[in-house]
Amino acid sequence: MKKTERLHHMLRFINQKQHFTLPELMQEFHISKRTALRDIASLEEMGAPIYVEYGRYGGYRLLQQMQLPPISFNTDELHALYFAMQALRSFSSLPFQTTFDSVHQKFMAALSDKQRDNIHNMQQRVIFKHTEQIKDSSHLELLLMAAVQQQVIQMTYSDNGPRIIQPIALYASKGYWYCQAYDLKKKAYRVFRCDRIITAFLTDIEPVKQVADLHAEHLHALWKPSEQAISFQCRINETGMELFRQNHFPSMHIEEQHGMQMLVGTYEPHELDFIVSYLAGYGTSIQIVAPDTLKESLRQHYLHLLSHITE
Repeated sequence: MKKTERLHHMLRFINQKQHFTLPELMQEFHISKRTALRDIASLEEMGAPIYVEYGRYGGYRLLQQMQLPPISFNTDELHALYFAMQALRSFSSLPFQTTFDSVHQKFMAALSDKQRDNIHNMQQRVIFKHTEQIKDSSHLELLLMAAVQQQVIQMTYSDNGPRIIQPIALYASKGYWYCQAYDLKKKAYRVFRCDRIITAFLTDIEPVKQVADLHAEHLHALWKPSEQAISFQCRINETGMELFRQNHFPSMHIEEQHGMQMLVGTYEPHELDFIVSYLAGYGTSIQIVAPDTLKESLRQHYLHLLSHITE
C-alpha cells in the first residue's frame, strides 16, 4: 500500500477508535515501529489533533472527531466493486428492492472518462455467467430486518398454514432465496424458500435469546432431523464429492467408512421426491447403499425418464 493511501486509511482508523497504541497501528497496517512513528508525524502535519498519553495505559488520543475527506477508490478497488456488482444481475428480488440497473448507473456516472473506458474494456474481456433468479421473493426486506433486529415473524408458507419463525440469516443459491430460521412452535431450526412465503408480518412475540445470539455459520452444526426422518447412505466417488461441494444441505455430509467415501444424511418423509431428484443429479458418481425404499424410488425415477424418451 502506498504511503498516501495508507495515511488515508489510517485517518479513518484513528477517527473511529479515538484512542490507539503504536502496536495497534503496526498490526492493523502491517508496518514497522519506525514507519508507524513517521506516519503519526505525517498525520499531525496534515492537521490531525493527536496527543500522546504517557504511563502504563498510555498511547495516542484524538482530541476531537475529524472531518474526513470523501472516500476515493483506486483502479483495482473500482474493478473489484464492478465485479461484485455483477452478482446483483442474477436477482430480480433483492432486500430493499435495490436493482442492478440503478446501482450500475450511479456507479458509472461517478467514474472518470478513463475509468469508464477501463470498465468498458473489461466488459469485452470478461464474461459473467449467472444462475438467473427463478421466482421473485416479495418478503426479503422484512425477513432480513427481522434477522438483524432479532424479531419474530408470523408467515404463511406454501399450503402448510401459518408458521411462527425467528429469522437468522438469508442466503441465495441456484436461483432461489432461502431463509434460515428457528420455528418457535416446532422448536427446531428450518430453512424456508423465500418465494414460497405467501404472507409475512412482524409480531410482538419475544424472540428466543439463544437463537438471537447465533451466527449463520453455526447453523449447520445445530441441524437436527425430526423423529420421522429417514437416514440414507450412498457410496460416492471423486466426481460426486465435487458435485457435493457445489450443492448440498445441512442434513447431509461426507464421511469415510471402511476406507470408502460415503454421502450420508437424512430426509423427511414428505421430502422423498426432493431427495430422489437431488441424488439423480449425481448420475453414476453415487451408488445408494440404504435404504432400499430410496433405491426403488430412484429406479422408478429413471424408468419414468426413460418412458418419456422412448415414447
